Amino acid sequence: MSKWVQKAFFYHIYPLGFCDAPRYNDFIAEPRPRLETVIDWIGHIEELGANAVYFGPLFESGSHGYDTADYFKVDRRLGDCSTLAGVVGELHCRGIRVVADGVFNHVGRDFWAFRDVLNKGKASKYCRWFSNLDLNRKSSYNDPFSYEGWNGCYNLVKLNVSNPEVEEHIFKAVEMWIDKYDLDGIRLDCADCIDLSFLRRLARFCKSIRPDFWLLGEVVRGDYNRWVNEQTLDSATNYECYKGLYSSHNDKNYFEIAYSLNRQFGKEEGIYRDLLLYSFADNHDVNRIAGTLKKPAYLYPLHVLLFTMPGIPSIYYGSEWGIEGKKSCGSDENLRPALNREYCSKNSPNRDLAAAISHLAKIRKASKALLSGDYRTVLVKHEQYAFARQYDNECIIVIVNSADRKVPVEINIPVGRGKAIDLLNPGEDFEIKNGKCSIPCLYPCWGRILQVKQF
Repeated sequence: MSKWVQKAFFYHIYPLGFCDAPRYNDFIAEPRPRLETVIDWIGHIEELGANAVYFGPLFESGSHGYDTADYFKVDRRLGDCSTLAGVVGELHCRGIRVVADGVFNHVGRDFWAFRDVLNKGKASKYCRWFSNLDLNRKSSYNDPFSYEGWNGCYNLVKLNVSNPEVEEHIFKAVEMWIDKYDLDGIRLDCADCIDLSFLRRLARFCKSIRPDFWLLGEVVRGDYNRWVNEQTLDSATNYECYKGLYSSHNDKNYFEIAYSLNRQFGKEEGIYRDLLLYSFADNHDVNRIAGTLKKPAYLYPLHVLLFTMPGIPSIYYGSEWGIEGKKSCGSDENLRPALNREYCSKNSPNRDLAAAISHLAKIRKASKALLSGDYRTVLVKHEQYAFARQYDNECIIVIVNSADRKVPVEINIPVGRGKAIDLLNPGEDFEIKNGKCSIPCLYPCWGRILQVKQF
């Protein structure tokens, strides 16, 4: 595991939407350096507390970015190679790491090798670059051959990554991304659909160039240990807890997220206790969290959990102000808009959330227990939930309350006598007697992050 990731907090940007790029690429227009929009946001990213940026697709594609046309060219709707190098350089100068999408499971129909097959048919030397390409059948596009599409989407042509030529092409692209753009890592799109042996070879290749290079896999379901281990990837998207974070609030059922966190990270039984998974409340593929929650006030205890549970927290651009965005008629466009930063910060109904996230990020950054500590459940009720994070002699107790009223609570703390200092609500602390701490008030839809001091 790359050491820098232990302290990472990601700001996730979908570049084509964020930069207000045209929906479709005509492949003839001159490059427009729209990606430089990011530079104007660096101060905001720093103020939020993020020290890493994850970019969605950056390379030449036909439409949404996941239909790659050329791995070696920056999408002309975002700029050119100097644009990307300049933006990454600016982020690095401010101490912000940069990770970008690697879309290696499939390409678009405009991918240069697929175009060659369309033009030459069986005479193309690239026929074996694509999975299950059959020259005896027609495709849904009425091509004189059929092929495998990703998840039934035939505008996304599945690559045959077991073909050494395909692997060499992808590896050369990755090497160029590292050498020319100085990327710190790759988020592997559809990692759970890619052959594991290919991912292992990719990991060895990347680490041979940069030992601290970080590989994140998009894994929607399954045992994360299959993908995250010493031979394969460094991390995976924690979709189990993504679901638990919102449904535990909507259903007034903290037992769900408590069960998931204990199953994953419990000190004794946790099946992922040695993994550092990627935590998120929303992203470019799912409805924004403010539109998913039944009550806007739930945003606050949810983000307390996001920044204190085991894992690497991530915020999807704009969601720090609690903006809404939902899929519409199967389209993701509403999830990926261009934003006016000043307008959002002043006019979004949940604009105070950004300051809360900044505060939470500072608390997390200063605590080894929150960054790397063990996890242990302390208390679970329908609308109240507490857990402990322990690292060496540092103990942090996190408590959240999703009720719309003040609630008293008493929790057990493995300290005979001491004090619990609230890092989230400065100036408030509570006495610990005989291993118990009585807290007269949990604020509505908020939390406490208690640093335990033993006497």
